[in-house]
Amino acid sequence: MLLLEFANMKQSFFIHTFGCQQNVADSQRISSYYLARGYSQAKTAKTADEIVINTCMIRQSAEDRVTGLVKNVVNSRNHKPKIVITGCMVGMAARDETGKYLKALKHRMPEVDEFLPLEEVGFDYPALRSNVSHSWVPISNGCNNFCTFCVVPFTRGREVSRPFEDIISEIKDLAKKGCHEVTLLGQNVNSYGADLVKNKIGYKLSNNRVVKPVMVKHLGKYRIPTLFPYLLEEVSKIKGIKSIKFISSNPWDFSDKLIDVIAKNKKIDRNIHLAVQSGDDQVLKKMNRWYTRKEYIKLVKKIKSKIKGAEISTDIIVGFPGETEKQFQNTVKLAKDADFAYAYVAKYSARPNTAATKALKDNVPYAQKEKRFHILNQLINSKGNSRTAVH
Repeated sequence: MLLLEFANMKQSFFIHTFGCQQNVADSQRISSYYLARGYSQAKTAKTADEIVINTCMIRQSAEDRVTGLVKNVVNSRNHKPKIVITGCMVGMAARDETGKYLKALKHRMPEVDEFLPLEEVGFDYPALRSNVSHSWVPISNGCNNFCTFCVVPFTRGREVSRPFEDIISEIKDLAKKGCHEVTLLGQNVNSYGADLVKNKIGYKLSNNRVVKPVMVKHLGKYRIPTLFPYLLEEVSKIKGIKSIKFISSNPWDFSDKLIDVIAKNKKIDRNIHLAVQSGDDQVLKKMNRWYTRKEYIKLVKKIKSKIKGAEISTDIIVGFPGETEKQFQNTVKLAKDADFAYAYVAKYSARPNTAATKALKDNVPYAQKEKRFHILNQLINSKGNSRTAVH
């Protein structure tokens, strides 16, 4: 009898999530992955047999928090639980052919029992959502842009779009369960579907409607076919869905078709997150961002003129390698011209394998980065909105 009772006891798991909304959505799928394997979900980390840490690598401070949590878990328990690391740090290790990063992780965190690649979870497991009224819905994973400061292409790989019909089907199912608001997630939602389109002539949507892919700019030319405007249109038609948001989108491929779709569909949120990163052309070029400050401001004005009630939020990095005071002041000027609703301001942090880390010296003193952070944060985020800037 005792053996039978022991056999029936389920191992429990608890997930700690660091990072962006994409990581939150990933953790929801990881939960289903564990439940499908017969685990139960623990209410707290202290009662879990297995602790899963979904990691972020956007800055060194994010990595340090993961390391600190692992040490804390081990030191705060009489009996060490199984510790599993997943997310961006494992993604980086999986794509590092030299094996050096994985070796460094094991050396830094010898307490970890398993490194779980997100690819093992994939999109086959439905997200386990505690509150379906608002749902994060990933539409793609990875990025092809290789901004010189960004680690995402190395942690998540090249951009892969979810099938159009899978996304629509998931959102229809969510609506039936009481979901009223969805946020579509991707490292660059604008280029959604570029890998699904076999030719530039036509693409059959889930309702058998054939559309001509929208061409978006890449390196100054219209060469990337996207289905994102059509995806937004179809989601807008789903009964029960009252609000649609999306993040993130890049300025250089924000098409006129996308602007028109947003303008015509009142369900689509009027806050548009459009990461600028810098207001100086030379810094933008070093960042491998494919627009100038003039082009960015022109796009902001076009969006606000065509979409009634539109407001723009953004991401800005201060202290990028070589950023002078004059270049920083150009960013200040752009922030005033763009009149951002809010901004996530970050101090530059060197990231492994990125072009900026390999080719540029991180030569802006930390105190200067800190000063510039506070200047921009005060300028943009002191308008009484509830958003919190990233420090």
